[in-house]
Amino acid sequence: MKKRNAREQKLADDARLLRTWREWHREQLEEALAGVRRDVLERLMEQLKDLRSARALVDFIAAQDWESVDADTRVIALFEINRAIAALRERQKLPPINDALPGEPLTAFQIIRGIIISFPHSGEARRSIRQIVE
Repeated sequence: MKKRNAREQKLADDARLLRTWREWHREQLEEALAGVRRDVLERLMEQLKDLRSARALVDFIAAQDWESVDADTRVIALFEINRAIAALRERQKLPPINDALPGEPLTAFQIIRGIIISFPHSGEARRSIRQIVE
């Protein structure tokens, strides 16, 4: 068998880590969809399946009861929302991420993030959310 050079090894390692992370996230999503607040997450995932309007998503998010959703589920929701908005932007031939600069109107994701994280959480959950969204 041919020995890999350092670049090939790094690519292989990165690919393995990405597969592991994706599997972990899939498990987290499955657990959240089976959890106590699955109703909110199920409705969210249905909205994200065929996302066509960021404005409609903001309206949907604003209508949900996020105060009753635990911080871990909120982090999972924010991740899924971010992925869906990025995919929508790419379909529209826009950069996947384009946060507003100071003084500019907030983007849909920034508005949604504000809604979802506006409720009190435990210290550890707050740190987890900040790591995801900042």
